[in-house]
Amino acid sequence: MKINRLNKIEEILEDSDSISINKLCEIFDVSKNTIRRDIAELEKHGIITKVYGGIMLKHSTESPEPFATREIKNPSLKKQIARLAADLVCDGDVIYIDSGTTTMHMIPYLAEKKNLTIVTASVHVINLAAAYSQLNIIATGGSLYLPSNAFVGPSVVNCLNNYNISKTFLASTGISLENGVTNASPLECEIKRYLAQKNNMKVLLIDSSKINVSSLMTYCEISDLNYLIVDKEPPVEYLTYLSKHKVKLLTNQTNFSQEENFYKL
Repeated sequence: MKINRLNKIEEILEDSDSISINKLCEIFDVSKNTIRRDIAELEKHGIITKVYGGIMLKHSTESPEPFATREIKNPSLKKQIARLAADLVCDGDVIYIDSGTTTMHMIPYLAEKKNLTIVTASVHVINLAAAYSQLNIIATGGSLYLPSNAFVGPSVVNCLNNYNISKTFLASTGISLENGVTNASPLECEIKRYLAQKNNMKVLLIDSSKINVSSLMTYCEISDLNYLIVDKEPPVEYLTYLSKHKVKLLTNQTNFSQEENFYKL
């Protein structure tokens, strides 16, 4: 039973990269003490790293998990989420698309937009957008961070200072009510934190496996967002929080008229 549970924890981490202790207790219906013993076993074998409130998969610094490996996980869900995000983009917008395996899927759904400018540090977003000559693409440049195939460093923030970005589409390793919106990379967190502080529309794209997951660093609170887009409705405590802080929720079951009426109540 224990061996099966340890193997299952590894499988979960391969899909979501990190997870909270509370979520593991819920999945396996066991006590926190049992999960902590499992965590100690996995840590002893160098499989995981403990973070505040949970664990994350330990990647070798010499051979990080390729972006392509992460990109093929839950592709249909990611495309559905990306389509909902693209519906928020208007003709003439200047938007930022964050590096992520969900945000990158926005590009095909933006093809019909007129006079749209996309600012990004993501190499994958740049490559995908290059197929659509009508899109204006601004690459930030910087030092290439291979695990995400994205540019990082001070030059990225310096570049972003030059543009009036109207809408920012963010990615995250996981969110929780306790720790907010988190990410596993300190280098990327610096950029995400800067973007989250800008006075514009902020939209977070995640799949439901990232709910109740806390990664290495927090880059903003959930209440700092204008929209949360996820494949299915989150737990009730999240619905209460989102309503209280006027963060609009979009899921595959939501349409815009329903969502607008809800927030007028």
